Amino acid sequence: MEIIVKGRHVEVTDALRAYAEDKIGRITKYFDQIQKIEIEFTDEKNPSIVNSKTVEVTVFSKGPILRAKESSTDMYASIDMVVDKLERRIKRFKDKNYRGSKHAPGLGELAVTNLAEDEARRDEAPSIVKVKQVAVKPMAPEEATMQMELLGHDFFVFTNAETDEINVVYKRKDSNYGLIEPIHGKA
Repeated sequence: MEIIVKGRHVEVTDALRAYAEDKIGRITKYFDQIQKIEIEFTDEKNPSIVNSKTVEVTVFSKGPILRAKESSTDMYASIDMVVDKLERRIKRFKDKNYRGSKHAPGLGELAVTNLAEDEARRDEAPSIVKVKQVAVKPMAPEEATMQMELLGHDFFVFTNAETDEINVVYKRKDSNYGLIEPIHGKA
């Protein structure tokens, strides 16, 4: 298993790296077949941001991709919080998967750029600041909702295995899910 540690606006010390690798490495007891773990430390220099120490962890496996992000005033506390969040997501995934689900967990990732995080750009006109390319895997809508939950996103783009069309599942305000299917023809 490969562990990649990155720092943005922060120097990743040996102690911080060792602590993160030890804590986050413990999730392997809950979830096997992990291929790679990416850990990104960020320290926002904006004094108006109280919880400026952020840790984002992405776990790549042969099954689903898991992502969690937590912020606090201390980097070590952020690590502890993100590990707790990952453990909860893994347990929720296993509970759903073992309750007789017909579908295997799907592969795929959709990273959503949150423009609201960049406070400095609020005064400027909104623009595309990041482009991500994602593998759109065939799966059932139920699998797509599970993958969306594991990534912690509000929507997920996937290829519907039944129709071979690009679909989008999204989380509604009433805590249910919605499915967007394309209609071909005149707009």
